[in-house]
Amino acid sequence: MASDYPRRRRLAVLVAAVLGLLLTARLGVWQLSRAAEKEALQALLEQRGRDPVLPATELADSADAAAAQHYRRITLRGRWIAGPTVFLDNRPMDGRTGFVVVTPLQPAGGGAALLVQRGWVPRDMAERTRLPSLPLPEGEVELSGLIAPPPTRWVALGSEAAGPIRQNLDLESFSRETGLRLRPLSLLQLDVPGAAPDGLLRQWPKPAVDVHKHYGYAFQWFALAGLITILYVWFQLVRPRLRRGA
Repeated sequence: MASDYPRRRRLAVLVAAVLGLLLTARLGVWQLSRAAEKEALQALLEQRGRDPVLPATELADSADAAAAQHYRRITLRGRWIAGPTVFLDNRPMDGRTGFVVVTPLQPAGGGAALLVQRGWVPRDMAERTRLPSLPLPEGEVELSGLIAPPPTRWVALGSEAAGPIRQNLDLESFSRETGLRLRPLSLLQLDVPGAAPDGLLRQWPKPAVDVHKHYGYAFQWFALAGLITILYVWFQLVRPRLRRGA
């Protein structure tokens, strides 16, 4: 039994090294794929940003049609549905903590409403539940923006709150809650030159703005994979042979 111990130990070290190598290499590949996804999304955004402005009458009402319109520019007229305004928490902008303000809009041409990501406001750090007063214009308004997927989901701890401050906004749940029929998309509202300020910032981040961090993480994981390989080869193969030859 005692003679089997070194063999079992060598086998355990080999298994641990292989698992560590596979895990770190897989994480490196995943970081590279995340970088490629963001770069592809940025290229798509730039390509569709050069397309003509989409007529309001062609705004998608189905998920398949919506995906083909993502990041197209559009100008819409409609009326705000003021009651269900939601403040999406933990949405940083320019390094500051705050909310993305989301309000449904009923297009002038009728049909389903859509969620408008109206802009960003900073959080009140003295009273974290205090929300800014953001009055909505009454009557018909005109908005310019980019068609986008529904607001990005963030990891939520526990059950989702149903108040004005939320971590995420699920389209189907929100539709049931408000009784509104919602299109499977949202509008990223953009600033219009000459428009009166409304207290909202709209410097929406580009998808590939942080792509360099994914390359950095990938390098770290691949470097760790290389270190595991070097340590295994040295301590399990080279060093024992040197000792035997001494």
